[in-house]
Amino acid sequence: MTLGDVRDHYDELDRFYREIWGEHVHHGLWERGDETAYEAVLNLIRSVARRGEITAGKRVCDVGCGYGGTARVLETEFGAVVSAITLSSAQYRHAVAQRGNARTPDYLLGDWASNALPSGTFDTVISIESSEHMQDKPTFFDQAQRVLKNGRPMVVCAWLAAEDSTNSHRRHLLEPICREGRLPGMGTESDYRKWFSDANLEVESFEDMSVRVRKTWSICLVRVLRSVFRRPEYARFLFSAAARNRVFLLTMIRIWLAYILGAMRYGIFKARKR
Repeated sequence: MTLGDVRDHYDELDRFYREIWGEHVHHGLWERGDETAYEAVLNLIRSVARRGEITAGKRVCDVGCGYGGTARVLETEFGAVVSAITLSSAQYRHAVAQRGNARTPDYLLGDWASNALPSGTFDTVISIESSEHMQDKPTFFDQAQRVLKNGRPMVVCAWLAAEDSTNSHRRHLLEPICREGRLPGMGTESDYRKWFSDANLEVESFEDMSVRVRKTWSICLVRVLRSVFRRPEYARFLFSAAARNRVFLLTMIRIWLAYILGAMRYGIFKARKR
């Protein structure tokens, strides 16, 4: 799995992601259970903001920002000053376009592992479902520790492999999900705790949100199937041999099933720079 694979995945599926997920390319969090999908997405962002101690004037770094939706919410709703980085040129262009004539959020196109952001300048670093794509997890956390101010928090929302996943679940669900979703691998809660610790980041809290986020995938599957029947271009894409990422429809089914069977988990970590 290379950076190019991840970049191509998001660039080729650009329209698909925006039409199925919208500009927030991450799970929703159902706190009551009756929220709309958009309300659930905002719930997740607000949950991250609370853990990240994000308030007016705080400098925030959003790692793997996608289309910049989270960065915009953190600025408009919380008054934060956000720098946000993505590897995908398609996502970067959309984020900048949505910003209009404003100068912030500050969107950056590039590789987080070799970013040139100044050390010790951010009050909070967040990563919502981007660490999974990082080939070198120690460097991912080292860079977060480097740009954080002393004593300040990092919040990571992560897709996780269950600690006790079976060989069958790994072979038929987790490994194909990683391969098709352009993930070098899916760590467990224990793996993440070690990566945090090795980077001098102390985990203060962890919460398993699997049951409260998995509704995301049934909603997305329904949206995709409707689009396939109503939009000829979707059907052409899914059945085109030239579309390298067309298998992602099957991946979505695997992810939904992995949650149901408990092979895949979703966790939110809060850590602090020592």
